[in-house]
Amino acid sequence: MSEAPTLDYEKRFLPRGARFLAGVDEVGRGALAGPVSVGIAVVDLRRMDLLADVRDSKLLKAAERERLDPLVRAWSVASAVGHASAREIDELGIMGALRTAGNRAWFEILGAGIIPDVVLLDGSHNWLSPAAQPSLFDEVVEEQGCDAPVHTLVKADMQCLSVAAASVLAKVERDHMMQELHLEYPAFGWDVNKGYATAAHRAVIRLEGPTPYHRVSWNLLTE
Repeated sequence: MSEAPTLDYEKRFLPRGARFLAGVDEVGRGALAGPVSVGIAVVDLRRMDLLADVRDSKLLKAAERERLDPLVRAWSVASAVGHASAREIDELGIMGALRTAGNRAWFEILGAGIIPDVVLLDGSHNWLSPAAQPSLFDEVVEEQGCDAPVHTLVKADMQCLSVAAASVLAKVERDHMMQELHLEYPAFGWDVNKGYATAAHRAVIRLEGPTPYHRVSWNLLTE
């Protein structure tokens, strides 16, 4: 198994006056069907205990993720998962859908009474902060959403425990959703492929056409 993620990187924010740090990660970005999902796991930087066995969700077997999910929720000061549907991905684009899903999770965290001081986001692009939209009168109108400072880090899910924990939450919840959708459209094998682009998945799309849960703005039939 890979080297365990720690809270060493998160601790760098303590001297800057932060107390609550929100680790954020997404799953489902590259799928052909189903939602994109964003997990948030908040840690208290003043009392941080490690959580054994947590890794980036892609490195864990399904049974391990299922076992760890309730442990992550109990370990976190607050946690949430937000989703954006295939239709929203088609309408907003993947970055807009990630922002939508992430801020749904963000407002759930706020609703639990926790206001994170800082966000640690996996990757190199901040898709979480609200985008400034010009109004009809050329004024800048900001969407409502995450207003905490967002720090991005490539491969944060591999080295930062808060982000790895968020990835587990998002993966487990999205997998459950895909298993439910599989009952509605069993031919597509979403219980196994979770909406990703396998050859068998593409073959059924070619034969039967897309479902309402497919991202029809994407090129579904070619690599």
